[in-house]
Amino acid sequence: MTRRHRRRAAPLDVLLAGLVAGSLLCVTSVAHAHAEPGSPESDKQAARSRTSSAKLQADGSLSDVAGLSEKDVWAVGQQDVWDFWQNQGVITHWNGNSWTEVDVRNDTTGAGHLRSVAAASKSDVWAVGDGHDGLPYVARGNRDGFDRLPMPQLHGGDWLGAVAATTSRAVLVGSRDGKTFVATASGPSWTSWDTIQGPAGALYGVGLTGKSEGWAVGDSGSRPLVLRLTPSGWKVSQVPVVKGGFLRDVYVQSRKRAIAVGGVYQRSGKITPLVLAWDGERWTRERLPIGQAELYGVTGDGDGAFWVSGYDPQRPGTAFLLNYTGSKWKVVRGDSAPDRTVRLQAVTRVGETTVAVGHTLANDRYHDVIETFGAPAK
Repeated sequence: MTRRHRRRAAPLDVLLAGLVAGSLLCVTSVAHAHAEPGSPESDKQAARSRTSSAKLQADGSLSDVAGLSEKDVWAVGQQDVWDFWQNQGVITHWNGNSWTEVDVRNDTTGAGHLRSVAAASKSDVWAVGDGHDGLPYVARGNRDGFDRLPMPQLHGGDWLGAVAATTSRAVLVGSRDGKTFVATASGPSWTSWDTIQGPAGALYGVGLTGKSEGWAVGDSGSRPLVLRLTPSGWKVSQVPVVKGGFLRDVYVQSRKRAIAVGGVYQRSGKITPLVLAWDGERWTRERLPIGQAELYGVTGDGDGAFWVSGYDPQRPGTAFLLNYTGSKWKVVRGDSAPDRTVRLQAVTRVGETTVAVGHTLANDRYHDVIETFGAPAK
């Protein structure tokens, strides 16, 4: 089963107004997101939210999002999700007014499910996932188009879960032959990749802070797994023992602050949420205000606030986030509609705006969804 990723900019109203005015908007509604009922701070936490779409083809879903500014947001996913052999990978870009699909050149077979996107700069964006030729899919480009990179270091059967990129380094993580897998390359040519196989398990998320610093997260098959990038290479990091636990994504704020999110499989079949925090010395488990939820993506503003996207099975038709503002975690809810299920699979922060992407499911049909959370209305 695949499990499943972000930074600063400017005004909220530009993005919100553009999302509403854009011709690709499929659903427009203004709702109040709020903390859990009974919270004394629920009024302070009330925030505007809007639901929109990138207008993917039938049965489309967005898997990941990365934002550089309110006029430069990237998302990836797939169309025709029910057809494993014919599904089509999608790379789409928000320019402040509309979403536009960007083609991949140098590719005769096409992409399947694209799981992760990373933007090192406006001219250097990466996307990874599955190729229809049986090989992992790696593409690099910008608004003018992408090129699929030839990757002789990748083999049939390799699985890529995530990508992270800076101006000097790119890291791909996933699994190979039942073990964690990491491929790393440095600029400017990006032709020489170092690959390693780590302990048993798989990696689903990765984040970088510097030239030789970062984190990758996943699970061993029975408990959470974290690898740390140091100047001497990748090493397994000690984390709390959580049987049945897994980690889907990680946001790295600095050397001394990171957040990893995932869940814990229960014997009942339910999933309880799991958030681990790095304080510069150790990983610890966070106390959360909700007992059952599925967590997928995490982002931050660089100043100590974090947002986690996911799904609340108790309120399946309502957009769901967790938010940490420096003192405690709170539930934030967005637009709600009956007779649907909404999963926000990834989240990014641009200026004062939080943008989460995923899909809704209604009447056995998928529709991509973009949920935008903004500052409280004045």
